[in-house]
Amino acid sequence: MLGGDVMTGGGIDQILPQPGSPAIFESHLRDARGYVELAVVAAGAFPQPVPFRYVWGEALAAILAADVRIVNLETSVTAGGEPWPAKGIHYRMHPKNVGCLTAGRLDGCGLANNHVLDWGYGGVEETLRTLRAAGVAVAGAGANGAAAAAPMAIPVLDKGRVWVAVLGSPCSGVPPEWAASPDGPGINLVRTLDASTARRVAHGLRQVSGPDDVSVVSIHWGANWGHEIPPEQIAFGHMLADEGIDVIHGHSAHHAKAVEVRHGSVILYGCGDLINDDEGITGREEDSGDPAVLCRVAIGPRPQRLARVELDVFRRRRLRLERASDRDAEWLGAVLNEPSRRFATVVGQPGGNVLTVQPRPPSLRNGRAVPPEVLVDPGRTTVHPSIRPGANP
Repeated sequence: MLGGDVMTGGGIDQILPQPGSPAIFESHLRDARGYVELAVVAAGAFPQPVPFRYVWGEALAAILAADVRIVNLETSVTAGGEPWPAKGIHYRMHPKNVGCLTAGRLDGCGLANNHVLDWGYGGVEETLRTLRAAGVAVAGAGANGAAAAAPMAIPVLDKGRVWVAVLGSPCSGVPPEWAASPDGPGINLVRTLDASTARRVAHGLRQVSGPDDVSVVSIHWGANWGHEIPPEQIAFGHMLADEGIDVIHGHSAHHAKAVEVRHGSVILYGCGDLINDDEGITGREEDSGDPAVLCRVAIGPRPQRLARVELDVFRRRRLRLERASDRDAEWLGAVLNEPSRRFATVVGQPGGNVLTVQPRPPSLRNGRAVPPEVLVDPGRTTVHPSIRPGANP
């Protein structure tokens, strides 16, 4: 199970049993409890504080059914630290609320993103200590460059291990000074998405993984808004897949993006937000309120590694996950299918609120199959259907 951005700071932290200071330093809001009030106005009141499992809501059963659960934790887990200067948003969750993450049985959290150092180096050090003490594997941040780049290993009983390398790209808004140095703390920031980076990352995973293990590259890339996928991200995803990486787990944009099945690997260009506190915010109606997705990838034995890819569709209401309506799932399927088709991949809705992802059957030209690469048009990856979730046609 791969989730996108999990933001358990801000308003989420304030509804949990041990909230930290509500003080935030945003231009339009100075108290994180204001986000809770917006959610109440949008969907109605709910008892507070909530139990740790509350935010996972109706997604919890699907989460617990997976062998391995991996997310991008876009929150510093700290009670102290100083807000990073000249940064618009600072997320943090109190360490005593780490039960929120363990209630979701998270096996691993990627930390190479643009919020894990919101509360300084002391904040990221406390994040690492807290997660490790709770039994959650971490990667993408560390005491030095080598530690930040080291992949995490998640064992699966009688099935091998899942190895996850976690990268952050400057194009996602990560401050350049957050990069870990040879002797100093920070995140695993990759400056360029090129062939040498892809080879280096893939080589590092091959050095530690065995024949029955699964390899994942989790990468925070791209702008917060927009369904576009820049050509350099497409090329980098292809390079990783061609190097034999089983799953490329992309995230950063607040909504899900296209999916590609390539040579037995799956490229999730953007998994969107899974948990956040943005309910009721106005001003970005064309993007806000998108359904949340859980990406479920089944990996089998070699040589046919990729067995199944499914997207469970949810919505965020009262700061928890609920099953999306069939109509909302249909809308999301249309949003994802159009750009995914250009990657020779089909996103379908066989019924209910689960979407399936499959390779597109080869097209024929003069009686011969056209390779998927011929069908890809990186310059056309934007789609904005006019019917939004919950809107009247």
